[in-house]
Amino acid sequence: MLKEIQIRLRPQEASSESFYLPIAARNLGITKDAIKAIHILKRSIDARKKQIWINLSLRVFINEVPEDAPAFTFHYPDVSGAKQVIIVGAGPAGLFAALRSIELGLKPIILERGKKISERKKDIAQINRNHVIQEDSNYGFGEGGAGTFSDGKLYTRSLKRGNVKKILQVLCHHGASENILIDAHPHIGSDKLTGIITTIRKTIETSGGEVHFNCRVNGIITDKNKVSGVHTATGQSFLGPVILATGHSARDVYHFLNRARVQLEQKTFAMGVRIEHPQQLIDQIQYHDPRGRGDYLPAATYSLVSQVEGRGVYSFCMCPGGFIVPAATADNEIVVNGMSPANRNSQWANSGIVVEIHPEDIPAQFTGDVLAGMKWQQWLEQETKRHGSGQIAPAQRLTDFTTQKSSSSLPPTSYVPGILSSDLHAWLPKHIGNRLQQGFNYFGKKVPGYLTREAVLVASESRTSSPIRVPRDRETLQHVGTTGLFPCGEGAGYAGGIASSAMDGEKSAEAVFRYLEE
Repeated sequence: MLKEIQIRLRPQEASSESFYLPIAARNLGITKDAIKAIHILKRSIDARKKQIWINLSLRVFINEVPEDAPAFTFHYPDVSGAKQVIIVGAGPAGLFAALRSIELGLKPIILERGKKISERKKDIAQINRNHVIQEDSNYGFGEGGAGTFSDGKLYTRSLKRGNVKKILQVLCHHGASENILIDAHPHIGSDKLTGIITTIRKTIETSGGEVHFNCRVNGIITDKNKVSGVHTATGQSFLGPVILATGHSARDVYHFLNRARVQLEQKTFAMGVRIEHPQQLIDQIQYHDPRGRGDYLPAATYSLVSQVEGRGVYSFCMCPGGFIVPAATADNEIVVNGMSPANRNSQWANSGIVVEIHPEDIPAQFTGDVLAGMKWQQWLEQETKRHGSGQIAPAQRLTDFTTQKSSSSLPPTSYVPGILSSDLHAWLPKHIGNRLQQGFNYFGKKVPGYLTREAVLVASESRTSSPIRVPRDRETLQHVGTTGLFPCGEGAGYAGGIASSAMDGEKSAEAVFRYLEE
């Protein structure tokens, strides 16, 4: 007999089956010997009060042994001779579009401007050590996309986009821990994600799909509003319907689409800074305990939001036990992002704190065409570089920023290239800087201890999402007014993270399948 129950436990009780099995037995009114197996279905932390609780949803096998059959399987047939679909970009949207194409009997051909992970890691090491940025191989471009080295967080609110459970199962099938199937806020970790992405690529290639690295797309092939393929910087052309999954940082793509008179739209985005606290301090605040998280709780996270002068100010991509990383994609800019390893064991906690930007907020000198938001974003990154040195980023203590004082010293940081003192309050655009100051003051009241001299702001957090949307038809998922082109994922403006991008990739593959069947 199977029973599903929910129980509420203290952290130590939830840490081992030897603790929670007898509790489950008492809850069901049976002896613990009657329980032959117990599976966790869902796990979440309730840290709203001083007593921390772990909520577990359990499937209990009473006098019944579960079968050994795998919980999920996937079939990827040989598609080497099938109709082909061109996928531009090997991020989560592109990779999952390829996997779903194979399931549907289509041959995916992925064109990725960057390098495979093993080579990409070497270029990323050069950014940290020597501040050298390879244009097509960095934290933003290369196998796995920007998400590869940005924490591996899988939580999404976009449940209507598709089957998020399947996305998690596919990741497990390719090597992820099955903990991601049960945690309320699943997380893989950048150190684990690289191997999983490599395994996904091998599945695609083994099934007859193709992955071309160092293959930057620089134009689309069109005939009477129909896209039939792409041109690449290598001189090759690839023919077939095109899934455009280029991510939020491929500015050259927006330029060549705009030149080709492909319709684009401005959209809301956000820019700001990345804040870093000692993880011990965040643990003390969030777990209401001066001792921190203790032995049975993970590194604490937080989510903050406020409204300041009609615009949202909020935390973004919070990385407990993580590191700040240099995410620029060109030498003349500084961009920062965050990541966490799987065990989240760094001594720092970091998060983007950003200000919502609407098209009407863009300064007049950048307006005039649909690329205005991107041009302002690029300007801020270049302005940040002018206040830094190489990839050494401008930074300021949090309390100095809110009181508009220079920082005579800076705290230690996880950011490997290094930081230097800069008056962020003086040179950040007023639309951003003033709202950040008010937002931080509000957060300090809402979360006592958060507004502290121990925290440092590092500029600039500017790649939260693309300022541009590539519009598509709601039913066919094809570009509005253009057949054969399927805008997809973050770069097209239809997703916001690994899981939602992966779901959008699957949907786009299904749309291509219907298109080819017509």
